[in-house]
Amino acid sequence: MSVVLAVVLAVPATAGSPPAADEGLVEATLRRMTVPEKVGQLFWTRAYGANAHDASYAAQNRADYGVDTAAQVVAKYHLGGVLYFAWAGNTSHPDQMVELSNGLQQVATSSSARVPLSLSIDQEGGIVQRLLEPGTVFPGNMALGATRSEQLAAAQWDALGEELKAVGVNTDFAPVMDVNTNPANPVIGVRSFGERPDLVGTMGSIATRNLQTHDVAATLKHFPGHGDTEVDSHYGLPIVTYDRQTLEEVHLAPFRQAIATAKPDAIMTAHIIVEAIDAENPATLSRPVLTGLLRKDMGYKGLIVTDSLGMAGVREKYGDDRVPVLALLAGADVLLNPPDMDTAYQGVIDAVASGEITRKRLEDSVRRILAWKVKRGLFDDPYADPATVDQHVGTPQHLAVADAIARQAATVVVNDDELLPLSAAAGEVAVVGPSLGRPTVAAEELRGRGLATTVVSTATQPTAAQISAAAAAAEGKDLAVVTGYSAWRYDKQQELVAAVRRTGTPVLVLATRDAYDIAYLPGVTTYLATYGNTSVSIRGAIAVAFGEAAPAGRLPVTIPTADGSGVLYPYGHGLGYDG
Repeated sequence: MSVVLAVVLAVPATAGSPPAADEGLVEATLRRMTVPEKVGQLFWTRAYGANAHDASYAAQNRADYGVDTAAQVVAKYHLGGVLYFAWAGNTSHPDQMVELSNGLQQVATSSSARVPLSLSIDQEGGIVQRLLEPGTVFPGNMALGATRSEQLAAAQWDALGEELKAVGVNTDFAPVMDVNTNPANPVIGVRSFGERPDLVGTMGSIATRNLQTHDVAATLKHFPGHGDTEVDSHYGLPIVTYDRQTLEEVHLAPFRQAIATAKPDAIMTAHIIVEAIDAENPATLSRPVLTGLLRKDMGYKGLIVTDSLGMAGVREKYGDDRVPVLALLAGADVLLNPPDMDTAYQGVIDAVASGEITRKRLEDSVRRILAWKVKRGLFDDPYADPATVDQHVGTPQHLAVADAIARQAATVVVNDDELLPLSAAAGEVAVVGPSLGRPTVAAEELRGRGLATTVVSTATQPTAAQISAAAAAAEGKDLAVVTGYSAWRYDKQQELVAAVRRTGTPVLVLATRDAYDIAYLPGVTTYLATYGNTSVSIRGAIAVAFGEAAPAGRLPVTIPTADGSGVLYPYGHGLGYDG
């Protein structure tokens, strides 16, 4: 813990002071840019390849853009930014990322516009993080919420900022500021810090300050709040029907807190309809939401970034040529990851030519983007140093922070039979569950403590044969560990737990994603919530299960009964081993 505390104490209490925006540089740059170059600044999108000139992804780049390499994508559209994805070949290793980042910046700064790029990533921690090992993998936001530790939050986001800066990334689409008030939320869940606006606001503000200390833009998302939805906006258009008071007191409160205290560089929009403000259009396309609420009412002056324009939630009512135009007219500055770049880019060009988007409106957004790039030092030096990556990424200090969070987050929800803490003399153990619940990782941790294990990995929705195999593995064992993964969604996981319980073997359920699972597992008497399925989360939970770390996690959400009629375990619940 001493290593962790050293990191915490090194975190500044407030964000560092970035270079003041040089208005003369911004205006001079704006004057020399053509309309196509200005429009290009608005678009930040994916590009395939491990480096700027990698032709091994030519088929993918041709399919989306008609060119072979990421460098050619940047040049063709005069892009303002590139969004990194693992599936695009962008994030396989920190050394590779530095080469990609520096190569793309070389292309952008050598163009006629000479404007460096935003290089962005979704690095939230937990279930959404693109840079993995040998970078530091963190347990995630809800795990942080379960710790209630502002020191650990500061240490995590300081480490994330340092690692992203080291690989050339200057924009993180994090933190998530959604207040997860709906247990059935299919897209936020453990990506949220919890269900209370004060917890979300405090943790999100800490994240913002510590990221921006490293000149990495923090992006609050998803405005004006995606925490009370039952539709995933990747696949449909959610509609929230709560009143304006609920919007203000619950969902906007964390955004207001962070804007006031942490000064976020960017805010990302949600593809949701908020009936209390605009019953017709999703927030991304709503002028009452983006200009009326965010700009005027809340006084926000930073960048407004759309969520991905390829998501169904923003495409249901309008074509791909109109969505970016309407987003700009609503008040957005950055148009993120359109599904058809040619159509989107030309749609904005045509809207400028027709006067639908005035020159002033276009330049207002470009000016904000350029001012941000000046503020964060990109015009001075947009490059990362390949010689120092190992000094900043995946360091022992950062790994110690991740371990400390995982241990402090693990929450003992039920221990009715006092099965916990486990003994190293527990004997033979069956470890069963969906592969997403990481039973092999849990088994490895048990074997490392001298226990013999039998592992059965299943599908997320186990088959009858897999359920039978899990029960057979548990038969006659001294202990069965079930690694559930959102079991509340999957009735066959619930059947698996019941089948294992019928063997009479003592059962420990590790909930490796949503804490809500316990409501759907009648008769389970030992239940430990991890809030994530990363290896570090599993390690932390096993350490707590053996009493190597005292149980300290407290629920950052209420666990309702399965029928929703009452509360099974309240917010803040969490057991210790001291009675």
